[in-house]
Amino acid sequence: MNYFALTSLYRSLTRHKFYAVLNIGGLAVGIAVFFVLALYVRFETSYEKWLPDHHKIYVVQSVWNTPGSPQDGAYNSTMGSLFEQLKEDFPDIVGTRIRSGPGSVLRDGVATSESLAQVDPSFFEVFDLPMIRGDGKRALRAPTAVVISESTAHKYFGGTDPIGQTMTIVRGTPASFRVTGVFRDLPKNSDFDYSILILLPNITSDESWFHWGNRSLETYLRFDDPAAARAFAGKLKPFVDRRGVADLGENPSARFRLALLPLDRVHLEPEGQASSSKKMQVVTLGLVGFLAFLIAIVNYINLATARAGLRSREVAMRKVLGAHRSTLIRQFMGESMLTVAIAALVGLILSELSLPLINAAGGLSLSIPYTIAVPVLLALIVIGGTIAGFYPAIMLSRFSAAAVLASARTPGGGRTGTRIRETLVVFQFSLAIAFIIATSVLVAQIRHVRQSDLGFKRDGLLIIRSFRNEQIDDARGRALLASIRRIPGVTGVAIADSAAGGSGSDSSINVPLPGVPGKGPSLRKITTGAGFFDVYGARLLAGRVFDDAHGGDDMTNRAKSDGQNIVINRRAVGTLRFRSPEDAIGKTVGGDEPRTIIGVIDDMRFFSPRLPNDATYYLFRRDLSSGAVATVRFSGDPRSIVAAAQQIWRRTAPQVPFAGETADRRLDLFYEADDRAARLFGIGAGLAVLIGVVGLWGLASFNTQRRIKEIGIRKVLGASSPDIVKLLVGQFMRPVLIANLIAWPLAFLAMRTWLAGFEDRIALSPLYFIGATLFAIGIAVLTVIGQALRASRAAPSWALRHD
Repeated sequence: MNYFALTSLYRSLTRHKFYAVLNIGGLAVGIAVFFVLALYVRFETSYEKWLPDHHKIYVVQSVWNTPGSPQDGAYNSTMGSLFEQLKEDFPDIVGTRIRSGPGSVLRDGVATSESLAQVDPSFFEVFDLPMIRGDGKRALRAPTAVVISESTAHKYFGGTDPIGQTMTIVRGTPASFRVTGVFRDLPKNSDFDYSILILLPNITSDESWFHWGNRSLETYLRFDDPAAARAFAGKLKPFVDRRGVADLGENPSARFRLALLPLDRVHLEPEGQASSSKKMQVVTLGLVGFLAFLIAIVNYINLATARAGLRSREVAMRKVLGAHRSTLIRQFMGESMLTVAIAALVGLILSELSLPLINAAGGLSLSIPYTIAVPVLLALIVIGGTIAGFYPAIMLSRFSAAAVLASARTPGGGRTGTRIRETLVVFQFSLAIAFIIATSVLVAQIRHVRQSDLGFKRDGLLIIRSFRNEQIDDARGRALLASIRRIPGVTGVAIADSAAGGSGSDSSINVPLPGVPGKGPSLRKITTGAGFFDVYGARLLAGRVFDDAHGGDDMTNRAKSDGQNIVINRRAVGTLRFRSPEDAIGKTVGGDEPRTIIGVIDDMRFFSPRLPNDATYYLFRRDLSSGAVATVRFSGDPRSIVAAAQQIWRRTAPQVPFAGETADRRLDLFYEADDRAARLFGIGAGLAVLIGVVGLWGLASFNTQRRIKEIGIRKVLGASSPDIVKLLVGQFMRPVLIANLIAWPLAFLAMRTWLAGFEDRIALSPLYFIGATLFAIGIAVLTVIGQALRASRAAPSWALRHD
């Protein structure tokens, strides 16, 4: 562009400041939304890519093909001895195991909880963690070696050299370890959260360690290239059939198989029966950012084509003076590029200013990497400028100089230009209405899962997971429970191997049915202690719950073959083929391990709303006091109850870190990801709708000004102000109404797919669609009516003299 062209652009922007602000402001907001959501997508898709050679690492998945079973699906964990068996059959493979879990460091008799992982000596051959001190590949050769993170080293050793220092680490029983290496703190874009690495013990006594289908830890393998990984994956089916037949029966690969999942896909891939909600969230938010940018571009095109007539005489004069059409196209394309460049700079500033708010709303820690941001902005300027400027440049450059100079009025693109602008308005409002529908459904579903009936009262519950620690034996567990019961405000304490918020074990078992061949349906099994149903306030549908009056309820000193009294939930009634809760009472199921149903309770949802609420049966062990989870029912201030329980714990078992949270907090962990996605979606969608509204307002303002003389003539011929308003508003409502025909199917398909990820979900009511349509119409009317009223009130004499 030459100096003349730059001067022309400057005069065009300064003569029509209002439209310049709308154009640049709309583009800037669209770019800011795109940029911020692109940062989120980049962060979520970068997990584990910080690891050197991450593309060579695969996690071994346990894949169950057992429809109707709670364990059906793929899991990123395997039995403990799988790697050892793989090494026996395939000696050349390179891999390691990771068993993560709670651990603690004992110092001065007080335990501090730390994230600890037990690994094989070959860990650093697979995961080449950046080391600060020591050699990773040699650091875990000794049984008492420990490798710690940089922050852990500073926490326990301050500024002194940690190499050679000793630490007392508790994972089961306390043991002394010597620090042999320090690795750099793991980044936030990692699902690995360990800060201490020790060697995995040689386990031979635990039968579950060798039982096919158990999931004790994670197994990782490293291959030189994808072809080698695919070749090895082809050997896994015969390996399962050869090794798993003893535990899984004939043809084990029909029900169970092993698969390899690339490490950089683990974060976005689902486990178990859950849908790929994380991946869908990332794709959806990326799409929102792209569409917000696209709506801003459409705004630019709309306003540029509408304003084309204002520059028609400029174009005509330049043609008369010898300018070629190609020269004019280059000028207007250059102006578009410069306009988008200004908007991109403003958008970058808006992004930087909004990131703290976005991070707070989404619980994120996004920042702008300028080494990447600048090239992306340049690409946006080129792509956005080309898309936004192409049609206006072609339309402006094709004006006939003679026709324009001879005409008493400036051209506006004719009927074709009007139809194109209407099409663009339809496109904008189709997206806007779809966004409004989606946002309302998102908010309604999140509110539903937070407020839905879980089958128990979630307020006033404290979940204490510390009882699962191996150092809490039965005697100490009973002493702790007795002390907690005496806390003022505590009304009940119960213990079980599962609790609200997904705490505890997750086990299921097949229950054979009388007269029905096969192993029977799979039910979740929960072992409870005294008072469990009273503490949770379970609703009894039929029969009774466990009590002391019936000695047969307690399984503490009884063999499974002696028979068990069980309580089942409502969902198990149909699963076990009973007609009603009352019909199930007194019936026996279980084959060689008879289970007599003594009661039926309503379903209690302890797990994620995205997972099925499984058929469940409950056992009773009165002396259950260790290796489980305690649930405390209380009234009053939760903080004081937690503090009192923590004080008792530190006094009675100081070598075991206290882990206690309210049930509300535990359940919130299930909702956090969806809450974050809903907030980000709402912000992005709201700004996208705002961009569309601003563009519509600018277009309405401009078109109304172009029709001042027409309005004056209509008023002279007898049209009233309401007639003029009805005419102008009606013409703008037509594309908005047409937009619903596109928006409704799009929103329906998208929301039906998203809601399918929830087992407990709202109905996709027509009210969401009707409400969004009315809201969009209301916005459009309010946007246009101000311009229409002002035009309708103008005196005809002034309107006819208007130029």
